Amino acid sequence: MKYFLLIASFLILNAANSQTIKGLLNKAKQAAGVGAGSLSNDDIIAGLKEALATGAEKGTAILSKENGFFSNELLKVLLPPEAQKIEKTLRGVGLGKQVDDAILTMNRGAEDACKQAAPIFTGAIKQMSVTDAIGILRGTDTAATGYLRSKTTVALADAFRPVIAASLEKVGATKYWTTMVNSYNKFSLQKINPDLIGYVTEKALQGMFTQIATEEKNIRKDPLARTSELLKKVFAK
Repeated sequence: MKYFLLIASFLILNAANSQTIKGLLNKAKQAAGVGAGSLSNDDIIAGLKEALATGAEKGTAILSKENGFFSNELLKVLLPPEAQKIEKTLRGVGLGKQVDDAILTMNRGAEDACKQAAPIFTGAIKQMSVTDAIGILRGTDTAATGYLRSKTTVALADAFRPVIAASLEKVGATKYWTTMVNSYNKFSLQKINPDLIGYVTEKALQGMFTQIATEEKNIRKDPLARTSELLKKVFAK
């Protein structure tokens, strides 16, 4: 907080002199304890953009492969909580394969959707401001992921939803889901009809940002994960 108050003070005191953003960043870096000669402003911005791009690229590449979600026990898309009664009932009457097919196809939809993320992330990275860069550099070990999440979630959801809908339809998930719900409703007076596409979209986004956060933590904490001289220079600080 003290750090950002210093930035605000510089802006107010130097407005009449049209202080440049570059000059402000230099002063802010010194106030925050970053040596003026160790990292240039351009180094910081470029390094953070590279870290964002690297984390996003690796994270989405892992999840967009076949079984990227399905074989990941942490991120695997399971039936919605509202539908757990359906799963138990259907498995109890010998329809376990039907349930398994639905779960597999939901994960295939999430994997397909992650292929659409790259250009959306690229756009957000290009728009990074000086304030964004400072916050990320001095922030938590998932600050860059938080930046991407805040800038891209709406656009990603809009891009993911039709892809997931088409993927689920293509591989029969919608059919499986409809069959499952109809089958369950025959045995229960409490009818269930959740939005399957919306649910899978939400889980795909959650899984993707979780994976990107993992990549970011690696870059920040593990020198071996810093795959360029620029990343080594920026995150060594």
